[in-house]
Amino acid sequence: MTSHDTESTARALVAGGKGILAADETVPTLTKRFDALGIRSTERSRRTYREMLFTAPAAAEFISGVIMHDETIRQRSAGGTSLPKVLSSQGIFSGIKVDTGAKPLAGSPDETVTEGLDGLRDRLAEYQGLGACFAKWRAVIRITEVLPSFACVSANAHALGRYAAICQEVGLVPIVEPEVLMEGSHTIERCEEVTGMVLHAVFQALFEQRVLLESMLLKPNMVVAGKACFRQPSVPDVAAATLRCLRRHVPAAVPGIVFLSGGQSDRLATIHLDAINRLPGPKPWKISFSYGRALQDPALEAWHGRDENENLKAGQEALSHRARCNGAASLGTYTDDMEASAAPVGTADHRTEWQDD
Repeated sequence: MTSHDTESTARALVAGGKGILAADETVPTLTKRFDALGIRSTERSRRTYREMLFTAPAAAEFISGVIMHDETIRQRSAGGTSLPKVLSSQGIFSGIKVDTGAKPLAGSPDETVTEGLDGLRDRLAEYQGLGACFAKWRAVIRITEVLPSFACVSANAHALGRYAAICQEVGLVPIVEPEVLMEGSHTIERCEEVTGMVLHAVFQALFEQRVLLESMLLKPNMVVAGKACFRQPSVPDVAAATLRCLRRHVPAAVPGIVFLSGGQSDRLATIHLDAINRLPGPKPWKISFSYGRALQDPALEAWHGRDENENLKAGQEALSHRARCNGAASLGTYTDDMEASAAPVGTADHRTEWQDD
């Protein structure tokens, strides 16, 4: 894939009204979610769940790409078709999570650095052969009164830069995900300060590694208060702080910003995205979504591990509904009325649940 091809793919992933489904949880993480609902986690049940999501009617109207885990990209549908081909037949790009997880940072036991650079070039080539067009790498940044340390930010930014450069060398679009966590009691002001610092370091590292900004996407957190903060910001405050931070630190050459949900409830993640897109002023990048739990949780609850057609259909309808709402939010056209047809699942606050991988 040439630089022109990767640039076209990056733009296609943020086409108007579309976003990305993050379905890249590791087996242990997805097993925890299954366990919470009494669903037995097996290779078959995980495949059935993924296939249900990937074949939801009308999903391709609002989903441009799907990020998969190593297990998923190698699986085949019940009919024997590889899951990447199931997606491509609908015009949906296949993506792959390629980091190997956050590990303790030497010298700073309360912080982590994401690993996985060893052997990455060969793994990317293999994934490309399996149908992947883009990849994702997640860095995790924790906020306290004294964290993050410079060492943590620098180490994670450098790893993101190396990962992105290798992706582009192989011919895959890198999604760069520096996540400042919601865990903690920090204020929205502290989150904006840290998010800005992290983004600055990340784009410095991308520049140093000669990453072509036109052929990548950024997957950041929104600027919010910690979930234990006594003063939770309003939706307009979150939108204003988030857009202000992006304008200050994200170059205009980046074609798109696809937010992670970060533990927000499904409805709140949609509302925040819509509010950001409604703000006046310049937005040189497309602003959309790359949600995991905020898209999946209603579908998982509706399906509940049952293979009956009515349960599979209910799960698909729940996913399609949330994708439709988020597609509208990416255009700044979401309204509360769009929720009227939704089933009463998935509206609870999931902020205390599992972290995305």
